[in-house]
Amino acid sequence: MKINKIKILFILGFFASISSSCSVQKNTSTIQNTSKENRYKSKPKDSAVAVKPQTTTIIETDFKVNLPAIKREFRGAWIASVANINWPSKNNLSVEQQKAEAIIMLNMLQENNFNAVIFQARPSADALYTSELEPWSYFLTGKTGEPPYPNYDPLQFWIEESHKRGIELHVWLNPYRAHHSNGGVVSNQSMVYKLSDITIKLKNGMYWFDPANPKTQGHVSNVVKDLVKRYDLDAIHFDDYFYPYATYNSGRDFPDHTSWNAYQNSGGTLSRADWRRDSVNKFVERIYKEIHAEKNYVRFGISPFGIWKPGYPEGIVGSSQYDELYADAKLWLNKGWVDYFSPQLYWPIESKGQPFGSLLNWWKSENTMNRHLWPGLNTVEIKVSDRPTEIKNQIELSRQILNNDAGEIHWSIAGLTKNSNMLPTLKNGPYREKALIPKSPWIKSIPLEKPTLFINDNGSFIKTSWSSKNIGNVFQWVLFTQYNGIWETEILTLEKLSKEILKNKDGKILNTIAIKAIDRLGNESDYMAKQIK
Repeated sequence: MKINKIKILFILGFFASISSSCSVQKNTSTIQNTSKENRYKSKPKDSAVAVKPQTTTIIETDFKVNLPAIKREFRGAWIASVANINWPSKNNLSVEQQKAEAIIMLNMLQENNFNAVIFQARPSADALYTSELEPWSYFLTGKTGEPPYPNYDPLQFWIEESHKRGIELHVWLNPYRAHHSNGGVVSNQSMVYKLSDITIKLKNGMYWFDPANPKTQGHVSNVVKDLVKRYDLDAIHFDDYFYPYATYNSGRDFPDHTSWNAYQNSGGTLSRADWRRDSVNKFVERIYKEIHAEKNYVRFGISPFGIWKPGYPEGIVGSSQYDELYADAKLWLNKGWVDYFSPQLYWPIESKGQPFGSLLNWWKSENTMNRHLWPGLNTVEIKVSDRPTEIKNQIELSRQILNNDAGEIHWSIAGLTKNSNMLPTLKNGPYREKALIPKSPWIKSIPLEKPTLFINDNGSFIKTSWSSKNIGNVFQWVLFTQYNGIWETEILTLEKLSKEILKNKDGKILNTIAIKAIDRLGNESDYMAKQIK
């Protein structure tokens, strides 16, 4: 009886398909929607009425629809390794403990709809990754030059686990700090010892590479190129430490007499301050070009001190990175030597001397090359009574100022966890939905091919799957479903290749399913859509 029933259903489906093709298009098909229970159910003994199966028509042609725009916003968090600020929490953890801490952090970010981590892999001329150029970090194992046991590559682990969750991994490194005062003794494994001719000891116990020395620039350049070449990272990130803050040397001038004298003896005519800035400017431009020469899709970001100079804009007071750190960050933005720019705007919206909105608007006015402008937020310790509300308001104000290229980076991940109200305030407010990163149109990329969408009718739901010929270039998927003419959008990780979609939800009927592929720069492929009737 079952075999005959199946044959009858097959014939019915065949003729229904022919009938459907007359009213739609040549390649449409009709799929019988009967559950297993109905498909094989015998006719009730006390009734002569047969059970009529429901019929769902799935249009298999290249169906054209107007898809909604995908929400975009950069949502990052700094994860600091220096002095064991964030990760690892101690320098004597086992490998399994280190991995467990990382997983907890990444799961938390994924669950709260973040899409990037800024991971400090080189806090001070050391490495939280396998390197032939610099020693293993003291902050990882408690001893400079000592690898983790059993040996593993922390950076590789962070990259893989981030990407599994649809989260970008930006490698954060400090270009000029050679040794941190909390970094243990200066051993013969330290770069202070190995590059003693270009390192300078400061009054607070830190060591600094001389930024103007060509050997410094060559070494750091090699470190960056090595990272970009060997790792599947998404960006290189520099923070605000160029020449050190004056307090690091008890207010005294940076002691770079050797390189300054060499410059003067060679006929240099710049003032000492301009010479320092010129050295940093040339270095920033060099790093930007070398990164893109190695891998065009890897971005370069800098998070400078939030004030360029006092009085810019009018009414701003505070330290001058231009005069103290010899960092002409405005020039780098004007020239487009960055792909994203994250000034550390660590003050409240209502600050009298450093109002958040005024500073962000000023930096926007200087963004003449239309690079990404994603401010850094002081989520840890901004000086207000209600920190979560202030951070939420700063995100919303940033959206108003930056429009479709909004984004921010939270200093640091600790600010998201130490205040019990911070994550709920963000998740229930501005981070309610997931978001893709904004596109970077100045970076050339190979267009993704349109993915293929497969659909099977499984009774109360549609079994949906998809694939792409160039899946190696895919970073994420966006799945679109339409119920009663209203679109819903879902951002999915690369590993997610199928989903069961309800045909009826909250009293609404499924009309259309569509899929897009997204590359690592946030670019969208064309879509494939199928209509459900």
